[in-house]
Amino acid sequence: MLSEIDHVGIAVSDLEDAVAFYAKVFGAEVVHREVVVSDGVEEVLIKVAESYIQLLASIRDDSPVAKFIAKRGEGLHHIAYRVESCAEALKSVVDHGYEVIDSKPRPGSRGTTVAFVSPKSAFGTLIELVQE
Repeated sequence: MLSEIDHVGIAVSDLEDAVAFYAKVFGAEVVHREVVVSDGVEEVLIKVAESYIQLLASIRDDSPVAKFIAKRGEGLHHIAYRVESCAEALKSVVDHGYEVIDSKPRPGSRGTTVAFVSPKSAFGTLIELVQE
């Protein structure tokens, strides 16, 4: 069901500093930038092969990323897997008795459809399911 890693999400306090680090150290270029108001974040995507590094910065104090940074500091926030059908993958999680954050798929960045699986069910890792 998981076809490949879509992206690795990294929570950062200063998006511009993080972008500058990846550009300066690795010569990486931003391929996508978007504010996702519903999630309270601004994101930047840096392409690595067929996947991305997603740098996430909060645009609101009450966003999940702001709460994550306040509790744990900057760092690895989630891993996202590409799936053919977000609805089917989400249903499989629920049918197997595991906890989800999203009860149904919702719009994501880049025109994708996404849903999140609770880290309580996934060995401490927040999982995002991404359908392109």
